[in-house]
Amino acid sequence: MPHVREHVLAGTHGALAVREWPHPAPRLLVVVVHGYGEHAGRYDGIAAVLTGAGAAVYGPDHAGHGRSAGERVLIEDFEDVVTDVHAVADLARSAHPGLPLVLLGHSMGGLIAARYAQRYGDEPSALILSGPVIGAWELPGRLLALDEIPDTPLSPSALSRDPAVGAAYAADPLVWHGPMKRPTLEAFARTLDTVSRSGDVGRLPLLWLHGDDDRVVPLPGSRIGVERLSGGRLTERIFPGARHEVFHETDKARAYAEVIRFLDRVLPR
Repeated sequence: MPHVREHVLAGTHGALAVREWPHPAPRLLVVVVHGYGEHAGRYDGIAAVLTGAGAAVYGPDHAGHGRSAGERVLIEDFEDVVTDVHAVADLARSAHPGLPLVLLGHSMGGLIAARYAQRYGDEPSALILSGPVIGAWELPGRLLALDEIPDTPLSPSALSRDPAVGAAYAADPLVWHGPMKRPTLEAFARTLDTVSRSGDVGRLPLLWLHGDDDRVVPLPGSRIGVERLSGGRLTERIFPGARHEVFHETDKARAYAEVIRFLDRVLPR
């Protein structure tokens, strides 16, 4: 496991816990934007790969997630989460001025990272989306149509073909294992619409990674959003048989390699 430093920032909804996977002389900065119900600590694997390739890596626990303040998994406005991620990017840039910034967002984090790129388009040098909640994601509408949100937490087996990944997720006390909350679902629906209406990211290089057996965020719905978001510099990598978390899959080395290959191409050493 790579060495980790801990920071606490003043977030939009209280204390924001931030992990840093440092590099003594980085060539780039990566901000990891985690998904719904989880936390940045689940990204030690990809962080180790990135630091090995010369990156200083930072990852916040979003409000209501992990070690950050706030009611668990309550997000009433994703614009606040984007603002928090921007504060983390400022922390990284103040420590290492002048380096290119890369956003890496998984699942819900893909939605947040996409919105970040729309709001702060002149800041990132590249965008990486893994199984992103973007485009036509039907779950919020389906659940919001019900009188009561069912207590049906995410099945750990939906994450990866590796049973150890699901077991670790199920046992992780920092992961939320309860039902989704109506205000969060409403915020998802609004932000999906906002990202859809807010244009593409121009010439920003974009890498899209997705498992073709992702049943949490099905690939066809994401494709609609990714193709709308891309301004033309899209690299697409679809992994046969992979489920929702390509960085935790049985063939995760392939996903790691695609990330480094992409970064080496768009951010030459």
